[in-house]
Amino acid sequence: MKKQIAILGSTGSIGTQALQVIEEHPDLYEAYVLTAGSQADKLIAQARQFRPEAVVIANEAKYHQVKEALADFPIKVYAGTEAICQIVQEKPIDIVLAAMVGFAGLRPTINAIKAHKTIALANKETLVVAGELINRLACDNRSPILPVDSEHSAIFQCLAGEGDNHIEKVILTASGGPFRTFSKEQLSTVTKEQALCHPNWHMGAKITIDSASMMNKGFEVIEARWLFGVQPDQIEVVIHPQSTIHSMVQFEDGAIKAQLGTPDMRLPIQYAFSYPDRVHSSIPRLDFKLCTQLTFEQPDTERFRNLALAYEALHQGGNMPCILNAANEVCVSAFLADRVSFLDMSDVIEQVMRNMPFIARPTYDDYMQTDAEARRMTEETLSMRK
Repeated sequence: MKKQIAILGSTGSIGTQALQVIEEHPDLYEAYVLTAGSQADKLIAQARQFRPEAVVIANEAKYHQVKEALADFPIKVYAGTEAICQIVQEKPIDIVLAAMVGFAGLRPTINAIKAHKTIALANKETLVVAGELINRLACDNRSPILPVDSEHSAIFQCLAGEGDNHIEKVILTASGGPFRTFSKEQLSTVTKEQALCHPNWHMGAKITIDSASMMNKGFEVIEARWLFGVQPDQIEVVIHPQSTIHSMVQFEDGAIKAQLGTPDMRLPIQYAFSYPDRVHSSIPRLDFKLCTQLTFEQPDTERFRNLALAYEALHQGGNMPCILNAANEVCVSAFLADRVSFLDMSDVIEQVMRNMPFIARPTYDDYMQTDAEARRMTEETLSMRK
């Protein structure tokens, strides 16, 4: 039987590539639900092509546009964030691909876990913000979490067949982004146009900026802690500009396993959909006649302070990663709106982390309140720096 897949964030980079995987394997997968934030036109086009059971547009003002455009199809149309949280619980759904951007992905993912769905997790903020809560819920509800991030999928693949063999450390690779060789002086004047030009990956605007600032890698460090049950000092980051090795695992005997491939997100998406099986894919193969050099560098946390801030948040625990994420989301939006400089983002995030109340054992309500207050404080801090 075909796996029925709900794609949360179908109009984004991950969502569109997930639909390409479904299109290539119509005998294996079917899009049961598609959701989008505000891109009504793109959602309509996807719905007309893939004929899902239902679509949800989070922006309620665009409900009638979507409803009218799909009137000639037997597709249910809903609107609003509450509808997204409810639709993931539909009984026929086998896999929920959580590909919404940012904190908004937390509640729908929790609802899907409570409905015992398999989670293909592309929304890293869910584990960054509330990793302990998510792990506990996933265990209680026997809801598997399969990583879709290329780095965590690589680690997941390296661990296949290893049973209870002890992990000495996981090694997350990072391309270094577009500013890997920039001096601090050069970084002080970079533009959003420069930051949006990633050398290896095609991604959405928010994650591309996070990659340029290395906050994305910091989030992946926090995510790895919860996905693989390792401690902060067991998570290493290395710069690997070629993006050929997607990540590695070192075992207690000193052996290191690495997962290699072309930088194409369809591979980890498809692996999450097909796990534990592998199925054929048209993804370009790695050609070792062209791939003649693999290099590695240590990350510079003085130029890219966000990585250090993420490690600090992970060590502190509690609601600190939630504070980090909220402040970063506001800062990235401000940077894209030319309201803050590239380097000043780190200063603002650090200031908010220092000033926000710390909660050692946060509840779900604490996370919600922390997120709202951290966003308010970040906006206030940004306005004071003008």
